[in-house]
Parts: sequence; C-alpha cells; structure tokens
Amino acid sequence: MTRFAFRMASLAVAAGLAACAAVGPDYRQPPEALASQPAAGKPFAEAPANAAPLPAHWWRLYHDPLLDRLVTQALAHNTDLRQAVANLERERAIETEVAGAKYPTIGVNGGPSFGHVSGLSLLQKGYEPPNTFNYSAGASLSYQVDLFGQIRRAIEASAANSQAAEAALDLVRVNVAAGTARAYAEACSAGQRLQIAQKSVALQQDAVNVTERLQRAGRAGAIDAGRARAQLAQLDAALPPLKAQRQGALYRLATLTGALPQDFPREVADCTTPPRVAGALPVGDGAALLRRRPDIRQAERSLAASTARIGVATADLYPKVTLGLSGSSAGHATGFGRQDTLAWSVGPLISWTVPNTGAAQARIAQAEAGTRAALAKFDGTVLTALRETETALGTYARELDRRAALQASRDESAKVAAQARQLYRNGRTAYLDALDAERALAGADAALAASEAQLADDQVVLFMALGGGWEPADDAVAQGDQGKPATTVR
Repeated sequence: MTRFAFRMASLAVAAGLAACAAVGPDYRQPPEALASQPAAGKPFAEAPANAAPLPAHWWRLYHDPLLDRLVTQALAHNTDLRQAVANLERERAIETEVAGAKYPTIGVNGGPSFGHVSGLSLLQKGYEPPNTFNYSAGASLSYQVDLFGQIRRAIEASAANSQAAEAALDLVRVNVAAGTARAYAEACSAGQRLQIAQKSVALQQDAVNVTERLQRAGRAGAIDAGRARAQLAQLDAALPPLKAQRQGALYRLATLTGALPQDFPREVADCTTPPRVAGALPVGDGAALLRRRPDIRQAERSLAASTARIGVATADLYPKVTLGLSGSSAGHATGFGRQDTLAWSVGPLISWTVPNTGAAQARIAQAEAGTRAALAKFDGTVLTALRETETALGTYARELDRRAALQASRDESAKVAAQARQLYRNGRTAYLDALDAERALAGADAALAASEAQLADDQVVLFMALGGGWEPADDAVAQGDQGKPATTVR
C-alpha cells in the first residue's frame, strides 16, 4: 500500500512538472503590429497644440464649474456606462468560472431506501426476501492535471476578455465625458448665436420702421419697403432652427447625465458663452495616444485572447489526465459502517480522442485565423486613432485661421459702424446708412459666433480623439491608486 501511494505521488509530481509547459504560442505584442513601429509614436504633424501630456480630466481645462459638475453627474448616472459596467462584471464572473477548472472537484452523494432485492429464484422455492431499510453514500475527489496547459490557456483567454471589457468601459467613459462637454458647448453656442440673431432682427425691424416712415413721406418707394420687410422675415426665419438646436442640445445633455429630457439643467438654457480652452492644447504625442486610447487597448487585449485560444485548441490533440479518489458505502441500514460495506479507489483517468485529429486541427486553424483577424483589427484601430487625431488637429487649426479672419472682419465692421454712428449724430449721413453699418456689424458678429461654436465643438472632438477622460482623479493617483481605472459607477 505504501509503495502504491508513493507511485501515485510520483505521478502527481511528474504531472505537475509537465503542467509547467503549455502548448500554443505565448502572447507578446507582435513586432509587425503597427503599434510596435516607432513611426506610430512620433509627434503629431499639426501645429495648434503642444507636446505637454493631456490631463486626466481634460474638461477642467475650461475652468467651468458647471461643466465639471455635469461631467461628474454623467459619469455617475449615464445608462451606457451602467451597461458597460454590467458587461465587465459578467466577463469577470466568466473568468472566475474558467479559473475554477484548476482546482480539485469534490462530489458527494447518498440516500436511504426501503425495499428488497430481486429474488425470483427464491420465490419459486417459497422464500420471499424481507423488506429492509438500505442506504448508499459516496464521496469523490478529482483533479484534472493540466499536462498541456489547456486550462491555463483558457484562463489567459478569459482574463484578456475581462481586460478588453474593462477597456470598453473606459471607452464609454471617454464618449460620455466628451458627449456631455459637446452638448454643453452646443447649447451655449446656440444661445450666443440666438442672442446675436435676435439683435439682427431688432436692427432690421428698425430699418423697416424707418423705410415705412420714408414711404409715407414720399421719400422711399414701395419696393424699398417690401425689400426691408422681406429681409426682416428672412432674419426671423433664422431664429426657430437656433432655438431647436439649443433645445436639442439641452435634451441630449439631460439624457447623458441620466435624467429625463424635460429635466435638463435650467442654468444651461441661459448660457450664451461657449466654453473654450485658450492657447495651445496639450495633446502629447503618438506614443502617449497609443497608450491612452481605450479602443486600442481593447483591440490589443482581444488579440491576446485570440492567441491564447490557439493553445486551448491545440491541447485537444493530446490526452487529458484526471487524478481521482473515491469512496463509498452501501448496504442494510443495520450494517452501516461495517468494513464489508466500504469501498474505495484511487488512480488516474486518461482520456484521449484518437485518431480523429482532423476536427482538432480545424479548430486550431479557426483559432489561428481568428488571431490574424484580431491583429488586423488591432492595426486598423491604431490607424483609425492616428487618423482621427490628425484630422481633428487639422480641422481645429483651419478653424483657428478662419476665426482669425472673421475676427479681423468683425473689427473692421465695428470701426465702420462707429464712424457711421458718429456721422449720423453730426448730421452728415442718413439714418439708413448708419443702420446698414450696424447690420453689417451684426452679420460679422453672427459669422464670428458661428466660428466660435465650431471651435468649441472642434476642441471637444479633438479631446475625444485623444482618448482621455477615463483615468482616475489626480488625488486618487496621489494616494497610490497606481493609475488603474475605476470599475464601478455609483
């Protein structure tokens, strides 16, 4: 018996040593992947930015307490975030389930019964077996030896899937923060443009009144009066779309923060100054972008999971060994515990499906093809991230140029309007001439306001392309959070 136990222990040790090796490739980020190329980490080509690191909470660059509060509320109550959190919790539960395969399994069974065994031959002799109480009980302990690392590869794949789900949660955080800032900026920009449009309507109403008075005095014709009224109607027609745009932004802001559309923040409805970060924006470089963008991390973790699944499929080519220990007892209830009612066994169980390796090879080929597809997706995600960032930077740079030209035009219009007002006060020009100068200034203000609105939107789009906003608060990092993203939403 001692010799047998020693042999079983030796087999277990040998199996444990064999389990140190796992079939299939070990995952490393492929050197041919675009993210591994030095060129992908270069500084960005466009100029209106600096290489300073992007702050964790970029919306604080606006120095707008209301925006900070809205983003915080959205990160706490957004429904897309709640769904992403639930998906992450599910993946972690699956990971725990898969990891359970590396531990021994214990099983117990048993139960009482009443009756007797079959006794047909005895009945023919006039003897009927008595009815008695019987019992049966058993316990087993089994452990699958991971000889070829199939369990380990399955755990690797499941862990990578959990990390991909965590990256997906971070990606939702990025989109929620950017969406909230974008809706806020749109509501304020629409309020500013609406205010300027209403000023233009008021000026045109003055022009209509003056033209009608001149018509009654015989100094202006019906055509002039009709033209003035038509222009007033056209300016009036510009107000409803701006009101609808502002209301739509307010509704979107409410739902992003987890509220009903009609419960939009009332203070934002009166906002007429769109947020804007002055000066060059801190954007970092390509290397920082590749480390920060959650969708890149998600694609890379999916590639790691696909690589691990090659090992899972490859292990099906080899036998599986399960060590088992079982004991049982069965008999009449009156003989419970007697030595002749006990039974036990210990030993390995080897299972191997041969020679049908074609199906296993097909599964390996599927896993390898899935890995190649995951690598292509990883490369595509990197290219998309770089393209989106360069495009956002270029669009923002061109809008800065456009705004500078519109600002110069507005400044000249302001000078002309001021001169026209002075000439009118001195009686050296007609009122309509001064009014035309005021309308030109209002038009320049409207064009500049539209550019300001576009700049505010372009800035948020750029921040969203940079992929920031999922990182923990700065104070949490200072307390030793090690830069890990939060995984719960309260």
